[in-house]
Amino acid sequence: MTRNENHSVTAAEQPFLEGWRVFRQNKAALSGLIILGFILLITAVGPSLYGVDPYSMIASPLIPPLTNPNLPLGTDFLGRDVVAGLINGGRVTILIGCCAAGITVIIGLLVGAFAGFYGKTVDDVLMRVTEFFQVLPALLFAMALVTLFSPSVYTIIVAIGLVVWPQTARLARAEFMQLRNLEYVASAKVIGSSNTRIIWRVILPNAMPPLIVSATLAIGVSILFESGLSFLGLGDANVMSWGLMIGQNRPYLLDGWWTVTFPGFAIFLTVLSVSLIGDGLNDALNPKLRER
Repeated sequence: MTRNENHSVTAAEQPFLEGWRVFRQNKAALSGLIILGFILLITAVGPSLYGVDPYSMIASPLIPPLTNPNLPLGTDFLGRDVVAGLINGGRVTILIGCCAAGITVIIGLLVGAFAGFYGKTVDDVLMRVTEFFQVLPALLFAMALVTLFSPSVYTIIVAIGLVVWPQTARLARAEFMQLRNLEYVASAKVIGSSNTRIIWRVILPNAMPPLIVSATLAIGVSILFESGLSFLGLGDANVMSWGLMIGQNRPYLLDGWWTVTFPGFAIFLTVLSVSLIGDGLNDALNPKLRER
């Protein structure tokens, strides 16, 4: 590698290294990253290491935690191992959160980018559509969609994605409206770049930092939505998730507090860690905050 190439690599890595330095200085964000990493590790390798089927009724119902060495967190109302449910349920809960957040970002980015770049009539039409979805009670709308198409992991993901995207659309619109008037965008127009190229190759890379932060927050919101739907009995009964554990054991809360408390705590930790990471990314990716 030549000296010039070394300089170019260093220049390209500089924003990432600077962002990582700022992120590391945020102790809360770093704690969130460690917690989330631990949760992901447990859900990834836990089922292979623990080896207990979360659907198997292996003992008496509602055995309290720490009373049976083989069942450290006890059993639920059907005699299923709570630990096995937590480990396996985390996969589904996090998968739903990430996929629903992906749909949220895609829809929000498309709507916000076109509204912010073209303005005028396009902006008016797309923003009226956004406001229509924004004024609908999000949880009730998601419940209606899931009920209409029958509860499953796929319908839950789509339903959550369809109700959470307006905030991302407004954020993307604001970024595109601000960036479309800058000099480098005008230069791209002067040299004959198409609108499609300007939107996706010129403006979007500069609008990504706040959208990345928005995506991390959407993951937490999606996890809470999945838990809310499952709590109301609209989760996928064929797939174990933290929300489903809470929903199924809800009637037995007074007799078996642990069956609801542990999955609820897992949801709390996951959403909290994602939120802390989002705050840290906001500081690391925002040049104005980075200078503080």
